[in-house]
Amino acid sequence: MVELPEALAGIAANTRVTVRRGGEPRADGKCVVYWMQRAERALENPALEVAVACGNALGLPVVAYFSVIENFPHANWRHYHFLQQGLIDVQEGMAEREVGFVLRRPVDSEGHRLEAFLEEVEAAMVVGDENPMREPERWRSALAGKLKIPFFTVDADVVVPSAVFERTFTLLHHFRPKLHAELDKYLVPVKKVPVSYAWEPWKKIGSYSLEEDITKGFNNFDRSVGPVDSFTGGTKGALKRLREFTETQLVDYDERHNHPEMNGTSQMSPYLHFGHIGPITIALAVKDAVKRGKANQDAADKYLDELIGWRELAVLFVKHNANYDSWECAEPWARKTLTEHAGDTRPWSYSLKQLEAAETHDALWNAAQRQMVRDGWMHNYMRMYWGKKILEWSPDAARAFEWAVYLNDKYELDGRDPNGYAGIAWAIVGKHDRPWFDRPVFGLVRYMSGESTGRKFDSRRYVEMYSGS
Repeated sequence: MVELPEALAGIAANTRVTVRRGGEPRADGKCVVYWMQRAERALENPALEVAVACGNALGLPVVAYFSVIENFPHANWRHYHFLQQGLIDVQEGMAEREVGFVLRRPVDSEGHRLEAFLEEVEAAMVVGDENPMREPERWRSALAGKLKIPFFTVDADVVVPSAVFERTFTLLHHFRPKLHAELDKYLVPVKKVPVSYAWEPWKKIGSYSLEEDITKGFNNFDRSVGPVDSFTGGTKGALKRLREFTETQLVDYDERHNHPEMNGTSQMSPYLHFGHIGPITIALAVKDAVKRGKANQDAADKYLDELIGWRELAVLFVKHNANYDSWECAEPWARKTLTEHAGDTRPWSYSLKQLEAAETHDALWNAAQRQMVRDGWMHNYMRMYWGKKILEWSPDAARAFEWAVYLNDKYELDGRDPNGYAGIAWAIVGKHDRPWFDRPVFGLVRYMSGESTGRKFDSRRYVEMYSGS
């Protein structure tokens, strides 16, 4: 059996390995397989480094395996186009590391099932990245029950591995002390493990060419939402955007981040969602910008609180709440107050079709919806207002949650993500918030008005930017 501490010697302290299935590696194994799914990158990827360390310990090369499936929940052409841009960088990065890269699809002759691939390449063991979402976690659990070789997973999507906390938290200020107590240990560079055994296939192993559309031949695939030119997927695109942010925008982040018309945020969320960059890379770049005098500590602290605090609270929410994508996730106080106000008269009422088409009386809300549809991203401050108004205009809280999830997952590049579900839960069912003042429709759930929201930034300019003309 691979001795875990020895195999992982030299990897930075920010790595925590979960043994999904133990036992002896395949005695005649020819490689270690890194099952890449959520952490789609070769740069500073703790799961990849664990796979390389295990390969070195066994005297074997590593091959990264990625399967493009036609029916990934709520995914469409917009998402897969961005995904493919990222996979091009992955392929290049793996080659530079002398790690193999194999891309499979269900419609091709080679097949795409991981179990079959492990047999095909005679894998000694497999290492995967973790994902708290319902379906991916189910896939990992099912795989662990089928395999006869060791299967490890690594939380490569957060700074502090979620397993450290073992629970979720009601409010951010409850979570912060626990999080900050761990940051010095985990917020350190991901050590790059030298590859001792280069990948050299001993037989023909088919891999789909990234020069072709990865959705080619997907007959039941959703192509209703097209790609955007506002973001270019991949680690290179993520690093370029990160440099722009830390060099020119971080310095006044605390003043500009709530101004949707100024584009003062980092816009890293699509890259984080697809794993094209990791939060450790971003956080260390922000800390370095402070050291170089490119930003003050207050601005950096504000940004890091969102990147690490709020984001990792969202991951814990999804990991520990099976109802994360429905109104059933509401805290008891929110469920009670929303139920009591379910019969309140709505001042305005719209259908899902009207909301999707941005056909409401509210020009500010319409602009936010158009930004999401057009750019594949919405400014975070507007996301709060967007969600609040869906609650106000929908037949009930359950429908509001359902519609918000549908729109967010369909159009946002960072949709289908813990951050998105936590944001919707905050806006509609008071998650990670406290009771406020009682009012119609909302009950004790926090309210936002167009008048007060619009006064906090140049809302006229924002509306003009997304006028629909």
